[in-house]
Formats: sequence, C-alpha cells, structure tokens
Amino acid sequence: MGRVLPFVIAASLSVVVLFTPESGVPSSPPGTDKVVHTVLFAMLAFTGLYAKVPHILLGLVAYAGISEVLQQVITPLHRSGDVLDALVDVLGIGLGWAIASVVRSRRRGPRTTR
Repeated sequence: MGRVLPFVIAASLSVVVLFTPESGVPSSPPGTDKVVHTVLFAMLAFTGLYAKVPHILLGLVAYAGISEVLQQVITPLHRSGDVLDALVDVLGIGLGWAIASVVRSRRRGPRTTR
C-alpha cells in the first residue's frame, strides 16, 4: 500500500481539480490553468510509475483526453473542454516520466565502464 497511496492521493486530487464546477474554481492570472494541468499530470505520472501501475502512461493520456470531453459535456459543471489543456496534460505526463527516469537511474548508482 505504501507505493500506491501517493498515486491514490494524486488521482483523487485530479478528480477534484478537473471536475470542480466552474463556480468553485478560484480566479487566477492567465496561464495558471496550464501550469496546474502540467504539474497535476506530472504528479500522476510520477506517482503512477512509482506505484508500478500497469500501462500508466497510456492510461493517463486517455484520461487527459476523456477529462476534457467530460468537462465539455457535463453541463452542470459549466466548464469547457480545451484541446490545449489535453496537450499540456500530455506534456505533464512526459515531465513526470522524465523525473521518474532520473530518480530511478540515480537509485541504481553510477555505471561502470571497462
């Protein structure tokens, strides 16, 4: 459970952030939304890889697209789907994967060459 809990927390946070009705979203400077999407999906990717969730990166790419469609079609949310948000989500997934790769390589220690 120790490896999975950070991912469960990140996934729960993503549901809150992505599906809070527009009236509950605080106002913020332009571009903040894109930063939030990037960090959120980087966190999902990193914690999902740490938890060793099978096919996590592919699943997150699907989640990025589906979440934007749902924001558009669930009318009580009064939110709009945004293709750019989905693209930024994918950027965040790549960032989370890159950070996880660096962490994993540092844990293995330095490579020796002959």
